[in-house]
Amino acid sequence: MQSLFEQFQQYGRQWPHEKDTPHFVELLAGGEHRFRRESLEAHFTGSAWLVSADGWRVLLTHHRKLERWLQLGGHADGDTDLARVALREAEEESGLDGLSVDPEPFDLDRHRIPARGIEPEHWHYDVRYVVRAGANEDFRVSDESHALAWRSIREIAEDTQSDESLRRMAWKWLRR
Repeated sequence: MQSLFEQFQQYGRQWPHEKDTPHFVELLAGGEHRFRRESLEAHFTGSAWLVSADGWRVLLTHHRKLERWLQLGGHADGDTDLARVALREAEEESGLDGLSVDPEPFDLDRHRIPARGIEPEHWHYDVRYVVRAGANEDFRVSDESHALAWRSIREIAEDTQSDESLRRMAWKWLRR
């Protein structure tokens, strides 16, 4: 299996127009501390582009803290296997079983998280993986969400009001 460094390098070659990849390589050089939320200025997170068994829909969460429709995901909490983080978060936040994860990053997204309570504003370096649903698509809403919904990937790609990174992932998926 390729190292995360090699995966970032490959991602940069595959998507040369995306300019944040060198920032991911730089943060990775900061060591395992960067996989913990205690790394206050910036840390890695893992997310799931959770696609339906038929490949035409994606499961999104109406995130409780951010008040937006987003992909499932969360903090690495010290786990350096971000594909495993994405799978774990997808299972925890959806209640679905029988999920599988592709081992290579599908999307990289670096974004600022606003200050909240005692937590200062900081960067999330979100590594997103394709997670595939099995036959069971009956999700359960967790405490982290207001709601979950299966959404058409094509509709997300074409909706100019959708989150920019969701649209980017939708177009990537449709081009596969």
